[in-house]
Amino acid sequence: MERKTGHYETRAVGGESVHAFIPAPLPPDPPLDLTPARQRLLERATLALGRLDKAGELLPNANLLLYAYVRREAVLSSQIEGTQSSLSDLLLFELDAVPGLPVEDVVEVSNYVVALHHGVDRMRGGFPFCNRLIREMHRTLLSRGRGSDKLPGEFRRTQNWIGGTRPGNAHFVPPPPDHVERCMGSLERFMQKPDGSALVRAALAHVQFETIHPFLDGNGRVGRLLIPLLLHNHGALKQPLLYLSLFFKLHRSEYYRLLDKVRADGDWEAWLDFFLEGVEVTANGAIHAAQRLATLFDEDMARLDVLGQSAKAARSLLDALRERPVATLNVVRDMTGFSFPTVAKSMGALQRLGIVREQTGRRRNRVFVYQAYLAILNEGTEPL
Repeated sequence: MERKTGHYETRAVGGESVHAFIPAPLPPDPPLDLTPARQRLLERATLALGRLDKAGELLPNANLLLYAYVRREAVLSSQIEGTQSSLSDLLLFELDAVPGLPVEDVVEVSNYVVALHHGVDRMRGGFPFCNRLIREMHRTLLSRGRGSDKLPGEFRRTQNWIGGTRPGNAHFVPPPPDHVERCMGSLERFMQKPDGSALVRAALAHVQFETIHPFLDGNGRVGRLLIPLLLHNHGALKQPLLYLSLFFKLHRSEYYRLLDKVRADGDWEAWLDFFLEGVEVTANGAIHAAQRLATLFDEDMARLDVLGQSAKAARSLLDALRERPVATLNVVRDMTGFSFPTVAKSMGALQRLGIVREQTGRRRNRVFVYQAYLAILNEGTEPL
């Protein structure tokens, strides 16, 4: 199928001639070839999304899965960009209590969490999904740490490139800066259209955003954020719970190859097949994790029966650790309203039962980890 996905424009950059790619507006022309096999892929991915939407109901608090998966995604998406922080690092950083972490990396991951929440909160407040919101999230993402000098919240005004040491030997050169506003305006109109499949729209928009590469830094992370937010905005997900970074991380060579095939050959169909497989695999993985967490919480609550009269306080502590699986005694005291001695005694009971472990070895400012919970969330987040 002949399909023109854009055109090249020759520009002088840094004293050398480069060919910058300017993508054609979406949707593809001619339209996507939705064969029966591809329709089945779309149906399976859509059904998996529907099951994912109900997965939070398995847990005592539906927001627990969102809390956990937003942070897991922040770690994975940032790892793709080269950070080495773990989920434990992020949770410790959020405690603001433990020195000695790789601060630059973990600040980037923390920024990602804040940026995602900013986008969700703005949309729930009635703000439209638009380029202004994308720029706001980008400003938050680059507000601290590396990249804070790369025009946070503003589309680039200079040429960037992907791969290579300069534009002249780059793997790919995105549109020149004077085309960015127009390209992003066209993408905004496409993302806001209410018709058609939200999954197909998210798949196409992700590639288009990565091709435009509108910012000087942070494009990959923002491009991955667009997927759950678009699905949430179009009603395909009540909670923005679908995060594809692990799938992209595990199949990153194929991911980059398919992006190139779209640009070079107009092969949107191969990309869509890959994307829909990723949605189904990722959604089913999150559902399975939610089921395992629900079982874990029930089993650990039942283990507290041996504590007799002390079980009530211990259950309240375990409830708090579901919300904050890495915590200090002071944090748990503030969450439960119990006195410090009661919290210390109950945490000691949880420790003796093997539900939590203390990880600092100190007598003061100790940090306790709900270890089995964290182990489930950590799967696949090992640094690259």
